[in-house]
This record gives sequence, C-alpha cells and structure tokens, in this order.
Amino acid sequence: MKLSVEERERFLSEPRVGALSVVERPDRAPLTVPIWYHYTPGGELWVRTGLGSRKARAIRSEGRFSLMVERTAPTVRYVSVEGPVTRTEPDSPERAREMAARYLPQEKVAGFVEYDQAQLGEHIVICMRPEHWVSADLGSF
Repeated sequence: MKLSVEERERFLSEPRVGALSVVERPDRAPLTVPIWYHYTPGGELWVRTGLGSRKARAIRSEGRFSLMVERTAPTVRYVSVEGPVTRTEPDSPERAREMAARYLPQEKVAGFVEYDQAQLGEHIVICMRPEHWVSADLGSF
C-alpha cells in the first residue's frame, strides 16, 4: 500500500540509516553507500560527507542523488526520495553534533564529534530537495 504524504514524510524523518545512491560513472551502476541523514517534514534532506569522498565528487558532478530508508518490523516499509542538490555548505561542529545526536545516545555524542573532527577529516553538508518519492508499506509477514 502506498503511503500518504504525511506517512512518508514522518517515516523519512525518523532516525534510520539511509542508502544514498548517485551516478558516479556512466559505465557503472550507481554508487550506493550507507549514510546518516537528517530530514524535517516539508523541508530539505541533508547529509554530511567527507569533502573529497567519492560520493561528494559524484554528487557535485551530477547535481542530484537519491536516498532510500527501510524497516522490516512491525511491517515492511520503505521510502525512497530523489532530487536536486539545493546547496552545499561547509560543515560545522554544530551540524556534526546535530547529526550525531540523531543517531547516538546522548552520552556518546561529544565523543563521536571529537573523533569525527580528529580522525575523519573535513566534511561538507549537502542539502537536497526531495522531488520524486516512492513509498510503500507491504504489511507484516
């Protein structure tokens, strides 16, 4: 069953690991990688990634990407969005903290942000406006 606009936006706003896909080369299938993301219903979706990462380079080149999230319980449900990049901006400790707080217990956030800053290198924030949606709830099995 197809999800309503409200259901799909609420589902996408929940903290799930997404599968980001972007065309990297015309002779290959899209690059697909797991990623943390942030979305507020009705707004933009944003991700953080390394400044020189393969996905950052591919997104800069293509100007768009897709993201799919799913669950298997209590029902099989997924939402996939695709759309244009609306802006790319420098990362900040505040953005890193906001993203980490979405996925980690509060007591782990500061340690992750410290590790991220020291070990993972410079990041950027890439924002996307969801333009095309595919969603379904397939029920429980």
